[in-house]
Amino acid sequence: MKILVTGAGGMVGREVVEALAPHDVIGLDHGRLDVSDRDAVLAVVGSVNPDAIVHCAAMTAVDLCESEPDRAFLVNALGTRFVVEAARRARAYVVAVSTDYVFDGTRPEPYDEWDTPNPASVYGRSKLAGELEVDGAGAVVRTSWVVGRYGANMVKTILRLAGGDGTLRFVDDQRGCPTVAADLATMLRTFVVERLPGLWHVTNQGAVSWFEFAQEVLRAAGHDPARVEPITTKDLDPPRPAPRPANSVLDNRALRLTGRELLPEFRESLPGLVRALG
Repeated sequence: MKILVTGAGGMVGREVVEALAPHDVIGLDHGRLDVSDRDAVLAVVGSVNPDAIVHCAAMTAVDLCESEPDRAFLVNALGTRFVVEAARRARAYVVAVSTDYVFDGTRPEPYDEWDTPNPASVYGRSKLAGELEVDGAGAVVRTSWVVGRYGANMVKTILRLAGGDGTLRFVDDQRGCPTVAADLATMLRTFVVERLPGLWHVTNQGAVSWFEFAQEVLRAAGHDPARVEPITTKDLDPPRPAPRPANSVLDNRALRLTGRELLPEFRESLPGLVRALG
């Protein structure tokens, strides 16, 4: 099987390329394929003629999206449109990665695939717009709080801060499911192999706040988790331009109802990630 991976230089994209290695994988980072350039997307996909495309390319800088909304929609919405158009011409299957930010996070219960999105940020709105571009033969996989070996992410930030002295402060009023990129990539491989259609939530299991997650990272790294102090979102200094969902816990209901194995509890995968980053 020939598989093209967009955004292959990113945290998830690099893991996907590695997870798909037994197949014929063409991983293209932003320098080799700018998905906001329709002509480039059609030309590259036309020349590669893949059987499947894993669409990981995105503008994920949440706060930057607030100040550059046109760029966010160009990359996240139109970029997905162009990839899907090219895939349709090549008769290739597409699985596109999306986000928990399509929900506003105002309800206390986890969100499943049939809950109505209501994004509160430009990033969330642009990613939801991208979801709407994926046709019925392809799949959209929403995930959340992704951490991994590559790129900037919260585990790296926590470990860096833990290397210094003093207290670490993380918000305790935002909850979600941390997802290890390598685990997510393994599930994306399943989507490609089985060509699963539709909308899915895929996260590691276990809902925590960022404060509780920071404690778990310190514990896995052999540090004292008591060094972490809880604060509220309004106490962040400086405040973040883009609103974050207070609750972005995603229920993986579609996976459960189809009898598929869920990703493991994040605490099972976290120690291996911490060791890899050490």
